Amino acid sequence: MSQIVALKDRAPGFAEHPGYQMSFEPADKRVKVVFNGEVVADSSRAMIMRETRLAPVYYLPRQDVRMAALEPSEHLTYCPFKGNASYWHLKVGDKTAENAVWSYEIPFEEIGQIKGYMAFYRNKVDAWYEEGQEVAIETGGGHDHANPYVDWLLREAWEAASTEQLVGRFARYMAEVGLPLWRLALIIRTLHPQLLGTAYQWRRDEDVLKEIKVPHSSLQQSAYLDSPLVPIFEGAGGIRRRLDVADPQLDFPILKDLHEQGATDYVAMPLLFSDGQINALTLASDRPGGFTTGDLGHIYEILPVLSRLIEVHALRHTAKSLLGTYLGAHTGQRVLDGLVKRGDGDEIPAVIWFADLRGSTILADTLPRDDYLALLNDYFDCTAGAVLDAGGEVLKFIGDAVLAIFPVDPQAKEGASDNTAEACANALQAAREALVRLEQLNDKRRERDEAPLRFGVALHLGEVTYGNVGVAGRLDFTVIGPAINEATRLEALSKTLKRDVLLSDAFARHVAEPLTSLGKHCLRGVGARHEIFTPVPAPERS
Repeated sequence: MSQIVALKDRAPGFAEHPGYQMSFEPADKRVKVVFNGEVVADSSRAMIMRETRLAPVYYLPRQDVRMAALEPSEHLTYCPFKGNASYWHLKVGDKTAENAVWSYEIPFEEIGQIKGYMAFYRNKVDAWYEEGQEVAIETGGGHDHANPYVDWLLREAWEAASTEQLVGRFARYMAEVGLPLWRLALIIRTLHPQLLGTAYQWRRDEDVLKEIKVPHSSLQQSAYLDSPLVPIFEGAGGIRRRLDVADPQLDFPILKDLHEQGATDYVAMPLLFSDGQINALTLASDRPGGFTTGDLGHIYEILPVLSRLIEVHALRHTAKSLLGTYLGAHTGQRVLDGLVKRGDGDEIPAVIWFADLRGSTILADTLPRDDYLALLNDYFDCTAGAVLDAGGEVLKFIGDAVLAIFPVDPQAKEGASDNTAEACANALQAAREALVRLEQLNDKRRERDEAPLRFGVALHLGEVTYGNVGVAGRLDFTVIGPAINEATRLEALSKTLKRDVLLSDAFARHVAEPLTSLGKHCLRGVGARHEIFTPVPAPERS
């Protein structure tokens, strides 16, 4: 006895239109499933579910499934009219297919007959038999629609956790359903100070998706300027070139390369984001005759939905990149993880690294604006660049000053530890590296008869409040606290003591190498006198 469910629109004026329909009835075929050479299900009591716009699905009674080959998964999906679906990994020998089997353990009343039945993803098993005859995995059961990519978009595409996963799965699925795809490339333009975009490339013979960062400098290179991407990005629409015809049109260098490698067809088409940004998807075939109209029609039909899925991943990637660029990798990740409310933050021990450029006021007053900005960037390459290379976190560029931290493991609060010593050593190495880089910069400046640059850097260790401060409409993720003030006062003292690098006594206690004591000094605004140190050797500057 079959159970047929019809879900119809209840709004006035729509009752005459057919609604979403679903049937669950006995199958008239014996079904056998094989994985890694072994039968994992064999049933003459299977049920078949037909659902609007989805391929029919066979459900097999649990008694006819080899449960020893199934391993429960934490994966869970929800259907508003079936219930929650539980999943199992399929494991036979050394081969595993993740989340290959599902079942509605506690189905909703409308489809209660499905309880006790299990279904297999056909593309995750090795062979599927109906009445003893093997049925092709990619076509078994058929579809209620002609486009084979619709089911993939509905069932699998949303599971991808990144653009890389989504594009890789899409390329492999196209090959699985019979598209003569030899090479795929997706180019997504991105908002990034250093990158023009990201390219994803897949080839059938390698079956590995490559992610390539494309720098802004590529805009001036012939590989980009002479590519089909330029007209597509400028809104010229798509490009199609048949490469297996007499006298093929090889008007782009990439076409000559593909033709020599055996490509027969090339298609480049725009992939539009919701804000109007134009990206590009290119496909190449090596099958005689290339792509058919049906091949390309199916892809063209689903591009709007696919582009929205890609856009979601691209926006998250852009957000992460921008947060990392403007806030720092560690701080940006904290914001991305949800620390966005005013007052969110932690008390953490950290090495404070504070550097300031000498004579910057005169430089700013005498140099043209562009020259001064270029000088600042060169200076920041020396200082902030050294911090980043040593594992520190640059928090602020305050005019010509650099505020950075080297976080310490919170378990190290009560005294010396390997972690504290490591953070101090990394910070001190960053200071030394910054001086080396500055001298290299100064050598170039002397060649141009320009005055050398100098800076002072203070290294301090203390507790800081690390989190969001500001007003509701404009927050800043930074560090505050007495230790920050002490570090800035310590750096100011470097002018008086004529030393490039000054270390607080709190910092010096965790440094294993010999240091030179510069005596006890008062820091402006700080009551107690502190012993100040500098690395050895530390000759005075004249």
